[in-house]
Amino acid sequence: MKKLLALIMSIMLVAAFAGCAGKEDNSSDYDYIKEKGTLVVGITDFAPMDYKDDDENWIGFDADMATAFANELGLKVSFVEIDWDNKVLELDSKTIDCVWNGMTLTDEVTSAMECTKAYCNNKQVVIVPADKAADYQTAESCKSLNFAVEAGSAGKDMAEENGFSYTEVKDQATALTEVAAGTCDAAIIDSLMAAAMVGEGTGYSNLTYTVGLNDEEYGVGFRKGSDMAEKLNEFFSKCAENGEMEKIAEKYGVQAALIK
Repeated sequence: MKKLLALIMSIMLVAAFAGCAGKEDNSSDYDYIKEKGTLVVGITDFAPMDYKDDDENWIGFDADMATAFANELGLKVSFVEIDWDNKVLELDSKTIDCVWNGMTLTDEVTSAMECTKAYCNNKQVVIVPADKAADYQTAESCKSLNFAVEAGSAGKDMAEENGFSYTEVKDQATALTEVAAGTCDAAIIDSLMAAAMVGEGTGYSNLTYTVGLNDEEYGVGFRKGSDMAEKLNEFFSKCAENGEMEKIAEKYGVQAALIK
């Protein structure tokens, strides 16, 4: 009987320790980030959302909003360039704390991350040389083109959905360089980036955008189950009400895309 009681007590102790371990594993993501003191933001080079200024500092609408959010929580902010195709792995391994980079709220994204409410409207658009734009005004007319698309992006999804031939590249900025160099016929990138990066007065004055392939919305993604998403929702609401979000958006010319 004593041996049986001892065995039962041992099982109960193991279960109790397992319960404690489980609680520790499910601890607040906010507490984890607060303890280390830095919000690590996963990004790519994507003007006007995240890009470097002349002093190599990350700026842009998303970068400035992320900095403001970190300041609100009493945290430092660190920006880390990631392989967009591995964004969920980067989150789950805690290499980064969130993905804040004009991320489209696809079913794949929302099922793998704890996402905020949408804060910006966007669409995927076709980029072609300006002198050929008249020939590519519909999705059907673009089917003869070879596209450059960012790996793991909404642009890649649109290429597949429309039956386009495509080559995957590191990021949207690289997709533009492929078209400019003539190594790809066209690219699919975000309309907000297209407005800032191509056309007269930009670094790609010989490129333009034509066909809009879809309508979509941007959100920020944290680890699945994270309490940080709701904290950021509250911050977005506060910034919308006090005008800070509009002010930052106007700085980068994206105010018309804001979801208020």
